[in-house]
Amino acid sequence: MTHPIEIKALVFDVFGTVVDWRNGVASHTAAFLQRHAPNLDAFEFADAWRREYSPSMEEIRSARRPYVRLDVLHRENLLKVLERSGITGVADAEIDALNLAWHHLDPWPEVVEALGRLKRRFIIAPLSNGNIRLMVDMAKRAGLPWDAILGAEVVRAYKPSPQVYSETVDILALEPAELCLVAAHNSDLAAARRQGLSTAFVLRPTEHGAQQKTDLAAEQAWDFVVNDLNELANRLGC
Repeated sequence: MTHPIEIKALVFDVFGTVVDWRNGVASHTAAFLQRHAPNLDAFEFADAWRREYSPSMEEIRSARRPYVRLDVLHRENLLKVLERSGITGVADAEIDALNLAWHHLDPWPEVVEALGRLKRRFIIAPLSNGNIRLMVDMAKRAGLPWDAILGAEVVRAYKPSPQVYSETVDILALEPAELCLVAAHNSDLAAARRQGLSTAFVLRPTEHGAQQKTDLAAEQAWDFVVNDLNELANRLGC
């Protein structure tokens, strides 16, 4: 287990760990669906959109495609979901506006308070697959008090590619164990651990809705296992 004094910075997975993407995307798509496909469920639409997330990034992780930012992938994925849903004839401007749903997600209830506590002692930053503008818009709207915006667009690679973690360590001028990844996803933490980072698992049992079947428990002996970010702040003496 990592002693808290060894940690100098905390970086956070964002979608699911810091913000509630599913309720947020469903909320932002509800009015759109009411206009164009009133029989479609907004949560099912959000889930379908999210299912395209990892496959689209795999094209870049595998080097079959050069890096493009997540906003581009989200829009391409949205077009796929619209086509499969039989929604046609939507103006480009309306598609662009809908794609911004990911910029306007709400944090989980304790997040802003907990980040404020952690910021007093540690460098805190997102380590997200979301691009810089997306992270900035989200932070300004939700009051997320980041010290920096780090992640995929900074290193031009998508998690869980090793360089996302190793290059972030270098950017912050730290030793790997001095940087702790905070995430609700065991796979993200496993990739970070392989690069020597410290790890903190935070439980988000409804990220995918009430019937969630993944990431309901820590799958390894992570350095910290907590129920929310305030508990992590307590464990770190903040």
